[in-house]
Amino acid sequence: MSTESPGRPAPSWAAPRAAADRARPGRLALYGFAAATAVDLGSLLAGWHLGHVIAKPLLMPLLVAYAITRGAPRLLVAALLFGWGGDLALLFDAEAAFLIGMGSFAVGHVCYLVLFGKRPANPLLGGAYGLALLGTVALLWADLPADLRIPVAGYSLLLTAMAFRSSALGLRAGIGGALFLLSDTLIATGVAAWPQLPRPDFWIMATYLAAQYLLATGATPREAGVR
Repeated sequence: MSTESPGRPAPSWAAPRAAADRARPGRLALYGFAAATAVDLGSLLAGWHLGHVIAKPLLMPLLVAYAITRGAPRLLVAALLFGWGGDLALLFDAEAAFLIGMGSFAVGHVCYLVLFGKRPANPLLGGAYGLALLGTVALLWADLPADLRIPVAGYSLLLTAMAFRSSALGLRAGIGGALFLLSDTLIATGVAAWPQLPRPDFWIMATYLAAQYLLATGATPREAGVR
């Protein structure tokens, strides 16, 4: 039954209840994302591969659902969904799956770059990112498989551009972009067979999930004024 009839205002208690009802799907999606994150990261710490396989495919769809309730632009939704495609591909331990996953993430970065638009960013930060890109690729180059060197270098350029441009939306999104770069750099060092931290998959996923959450919440209208 409607709480409002023609010619009569709704009672004062109705507006807060209606607002709470509208916010509930977003809260449920966020709680679901947090729960799936806890299961995924806990599974990686415990070495429970099945838990990771179950939880990982749920992460980005739940974050997408949350972002949509916050008025997410379509390009943000697309970027997160392409990230989901990369997540699914990287569940398979094969070079072809790695390349497919990298390609899916690359398209997601293009979506982010278009979303960020031409907003100004700090050129000194851009210089720092440029030096980091050149140094990382130079150090990794000889240790990467020969057929992955060019794809990894091209992807690294796109990822670094996204990380730099994310700072144009503010500190939250900028940290998200930096964490995305860190996460994928950890993957690259693993491909190059460099020494790894204990439980490297945990650190890769922890930084990646934090990155996507910060980018998603930093690029929505309520946070950054993006339309």
